[in-house]
Amino acid sequence: MSLKELRRPRRLVPGDRVAIVSPASPTPPGGMDAGLAVLRSWGLEPVLMPHADSTWHLFAGAAADRATDFARAWLDPSFAAVIAARGGYGSQTMLEHIDWEALRQVEPKAFVGFSDMTAMHEAIALELGVSQVHGPMPSWSAFAENAEMQEHLRLTLFEPERVRRIASPTAKPMRGGTATGVTFGGTLTILAAEAGTVHHRRDVDGGLLLLEDVGEAPYRIDRALTQLRRAGYFDGIAGVVLGSWGDCGPYEAVREVLYEQFIGMFIPVVEEFGFGHCVPALTIPLGLEATLDADGGTLEFERPALQ
Repeated sequence: MSLKELRRPRRLVPGDRVAIVSPASPTPPGGMDAGLAVLRSWGLEPVLMPHADSTWHLFAGAAADRATDFARAWLDPSFAAVIAARGGYGSQTMLEHIDWEALRQVEPKAFVGFSDMTAMHEAIALELGVSQVHGPMPSWSAFAENAEMQEHLRLTLFEPERVRRIASPTAKPMRGGTATGVTFGGTLTILAAEAGTVHHRRDVDGGLLLLEDVGEAPYRIDRALTQLRRAGYFDGIAGVVLGSWGDCGPYEAVREVLYEQFIGMFIPVVEEFGFGHCVPALTIPLGLEATLDADGGTLEFERPALQ
């Protein structure tokens, strides 16, 4: 059975309240101010959940407290979306504290984030069957400083029909061709760390896999890819979309690893697509059907990311 398209949350409109949560690392004092100002300029009312700007050892709070913040934000009908403040590390530690059954009883809403939020994206997809938004977060200084990145996220949230077709100016075909499937994936090492858990996908047949990472040496990238491959994570995928590999060493070395892992699968593979830990970073919907044109460097979604 092929990977199924997920339920789409509603789009945002000016005046919407959005919850800001920190499922992972804390944000330094004042570190979100500029990013929150961007959200307010769109007519949104960002509301910080209790642990969104707190510090508890390595994390923004105890695992149960971070889970409670997320659950309350999702369950509160006054919030139109949930936006992660930042990534870092720690989302996996709080997933088991979430009452997913309770969250299934309410209308879905958009969840925005990337990096460590890959763990959240996977859990939301598997537990709630809701599509998500792989996009920049308000504590990232690059987001507050880059108008192009801001606009692509804004359009995805407010006017998604205008960005159904995502054309990357930097994309190159590693192996040409076209493929249609449901988008999934995110940060490579988070996906590898999920292998063997309840939130490791067992069936990705027909999917379009997105991968990126930051600060990982080529041998560590190869190790994570090998782990996923041996766990069956690549079985039946229709195509691969490779994003940024910032601070991972010379790209030639990274590319050699990626090429060796994927070229023998005889499916379309596009590299340097421009999402993830790069500036500007494209916003990409997860859990929706799209067509990849590796030669043209485009992803075209069958329908808008949000309803």
